Amino acid sequence: MSEQTPKPVPTPSPAMFAARKAAAPRPAQPEGGETAAGAQAPTTAPPALPQPSDSARHGRVGEDGTVYVIAADGSERAVGSYPDATPEEALAYFARKYDELAATAGLLAQRVAHTDVSAHDARQSLAHLKEQIGDAHVVGDIAALEATVASLEEAIASRSAVEAEQRAAAKAEAATQREALVAEAETIAATDPSAMQWKQASARVRELLEEWKSHQRSGPRLDKDVEAQLWKRFSHARTTFDKARKAWFARLDEEHGQARSVKEKLVNEAEALAGSTDWGATAGAFKRLMQDWKRAGRASRADDDALWQRFKAAQDSFFDAKDAVVAAEEAEYSENLKVKEELLAQAEALTIDEANLESAKAELRRIQDRWDAAGKVPRNDIRRVEGRLRAVEQQVRDIEDKQWRRSDPELTARAQSMAEQLERQVQGLESDLAAARAAGEDKRVTALEAELATKKLWLDSARGSLS
Repeated sequence: MSEQTPKPVPTPSPAMFAARKAAAPRPAQPEGGETAAGAQAPTTAPPALPQPSDSARHGRVGEDGTVYVIAADGSERAVGSYPDATPEEALAYFARKYDELAATAGLLAQRVAHTDVSAHDARQSLAHLKEQIGDAHVVGDIAALEATVASLEEAIASRSAVEAEQRAAAKAEAATQREALVAEAETIAATDPSAMQWKQASARVRELLEEWKSHQRSGPRLDKDVEAQLWKRFSHARTTFDKARKAWFARLDEEHGQARSVKEKLVNEAEALAGSTDWGATAGAFKRLMQDWKRAGRASRADDDALWQRFKAAQDSFFDAKDAVVAAEEAEYSENLKVKEELLAQAEALTIDEANLESAKAELRRIQDRWDAAGKVPRNDIRRVEGRLRAVEQQVRDIEDKQWRRSDPELTARAQSMAEQLERQVQGLESDLAAARAAGEDKRVTALEAELATKKLWLDSARGSLS
């Protein structure tokens, strides 16, 4: 049955807009909307009529008003009729319907070519388009439309293959990531318990389990046998770790008990020595007790802290008494300190340079003899005063070392060779710099200036070592 439809007002389509010719520019009109002759101009332009679609050339209208579409091989197929319309209007109507299908096909082609539409969605859209095309009552280049559909089928098939490869790659990557989680869990479980950081290791094993769950929730699904095998290994590693942790802490509890017994004996011995006034021997005994304490290992924290407090109290009692005696002795050294500070002032006032080296050394030896005869100083001042005297002595040694290096023929020869080599490099760089400046090579000039400055600095240092 031919298609019957009321005569519509033609509506524009993408092809019609593409085929529409630009309207000729209208002459400018004076303000007020009047023409040059004074007549009132219309306030709006009349609506533009749609231009005939180029698709209409693929059809014809029979004498009885039937509209035919002409195939590429010249065969014809009736697509309907357009009562009470001119042949041109009838062809335009069916051509617009073709243009709408062609525009839909073109839009799908653009989506497939330039967006990330999935192959599944594109395949559904193409199936819907093919349903619309079917034996569509349209006039246009049917062969071109069929070619577009065929091209779309190939493009969608290609995209489907790419997506399949991507899914396979994602699954392989997910398996690799799961394997990494399993391998890390197995590595932790295989760690020597004595080298294990149990707190950090326990936290990491928990994190690995959460990461595994996250992969299950949001990652690509693995093949059931692959996931089952990985989970079996992962679960075994966790079980092994838990057993090792329990065994370790059970043994640790036993060791804590043994350490507590040893430390209780050490505490009793320390408390017995606390009141001794045999300072040297008892200080040595406390040193031995401290070494035994460290070798005893740790008891539980509560026991260890309580035993340490008792041990330290006994130790402090003895050493506080000893320090009081030593402090009394050091009070006698105050006069010695005054003598040594006077000697330091004399030593630090010496002129120590190459010209006065021998006289400075002789005077310093006299100061050192008087220093040794002055005797001990308070313990808190030993480092300070000894350090100041060592600084003066170092000044003398530095000058002697400098003189020796300068007189060493081998060192002098090496320094002279280095200076000569640097002089040649400086001359070469200066020549290169002049050429670069003449050529206007600003970038090279900057690099050469920096290198020349460095080499000149080295040359000055080499010359200084020869002076």
